[in-house]
Amino acid sequence: MSTRYRIGLVALALVSAAALTAGCGRGGDASSDFKIAVVTRNFTNPYWAALRDGALAEGKRLGVDVAVQAGQSETDADGENAQISTLAAQGYDCFAVVPVNATNVITPLVPVARKKIPILNLDTQIDADASKQAGVEYASFIGSDNLAAGKVAGEKMLDALGGSGKVIVLQGIAGEQNGINRDKGFTDAVTGKLEIVQRAPADYEQDKGLTVTEAILKAHPDITGIFAANDTMGLGAAQAIKNAGRTGQIKVISVDGIQAALAAVKAGTVYGTVTQYPYAEGELAVQACLAQHQGKSVPARVVAPIAFIGQDNVDQQIAAFPRPITTFDNPLAGLVNK
Repeated sequence: MSTRYRIGLVALALVSAAALTAGCGRGGDASSDFKIAVVTRNFTNPYWAALRDGALAEGKRLGVDVAVQAGQSETDADGENAQISTLAAQGYDCFAVVPVNATNVITPLVPVARKKIPILNLDTQIDADASKQAGVEYASFIGSDNLAAGKVAGEKMLDALGGSGKVIVLQGIAGEQNGINRDKGFTDAVTGKLEIVQRAPADYEQDKGLTVTEAILKAHPDITGIFAANDTMGLGAAQAIKNAGRTGQIKVISVDGIQAALAAVKAGTVYGTVTQYPYAEGELAVQACLAQHQGKSVPARVVAPIAFIGQDNVDQQIAAFPRPITTFDNPLAGLVNK
C-alpha cells in the first residue's frame, strides 16, 4: 500500500551536485534533494488514489522526490499512524497528511514537529486545540469547502425533487469532520422544504451504502431522494435502488467526483455528484511544500475547487478528468520556482 516516485538528476546536475547541496537547506531555491511525504487513508477508495496520483505527477513536474503512503481502509488509523512514524525516521523535508479522524495523526507527528519540519493538513481538518497542546502546528490546510459541497448538493436535490419530498442521508465515519460538514450544508439547504426521514452511517464504503439503503427502502418506501456524503456510498445506494426496480424514481446525489460516479451520472443511475478534485489537492500539497522550502509564505488555508456534475456537464468532466472544469485561482501558482 505504498507508492514512491523518485526523480533522478540529469548529468549536468550531477556535475554541480556539491554546489547545489550547499544551497538546499529548508530555505533554499534548489529542489533536487527535497523530499516530500504524503500520507492518506487508503488507496482502495478512488478519491484517495487520485490525491496520490496528483501528488506524484506534480512531484515529477517540479523535479522533487514524493512518497505517498496510506493505511488499509477508511478507518485504519493505526495503519496510517505507522506509515507516518516510518516516514518520520527517513529524512523527509515536508509532510502532507490526511487524517482518519480529528486526532489520530497528532501523536506520530510530534517527532516531525520537534524537528521543525513543515506539516500540511490535507482534506480533513485535524483538531487545532489538541494539536497545539501536543506542540504540532500546520503550515497550511488544503482542502475543499465541505459545507459548500453539502449546500450545493441540497440545492440540487431541491431542484431534482421539485422542492418537496422525503429524503435520507448516508453519513460517513462517525465523528469525521468532512462528513459532518457535508451533512450540515445539505441540511441547511433543505430544511423547511424536504423532510429528512433518516440518517444512517455507511462509513464511506460502497457495500455498506448498498446494505444500509436496502434496509431503509424497506422502512421508508416513500422516499424520493438520497444524499450520500461520498460517491462510493452513493454508488451503493444506486445499486440498492436498481435492485428494488426503482431507478429514476429516487434521486441520488453524492460528493467526490470519482470516475465511477461520473459514469453513473452519465448512465442516469446517479442524479449528480459534487466533485472535489482530489488530484488537484495532491498537486497543491506538493506546491505548498516546495514553496515553504523555497522560503515563500504559504496561505494558512487553500480552498480547492468544487463543481456539481449532472447530465448537462458530465461529458465535459469525463473528458477533463481528473482536472477541474471550473476556473480555479490557485494562490500557490506564482510561488514555486522549478
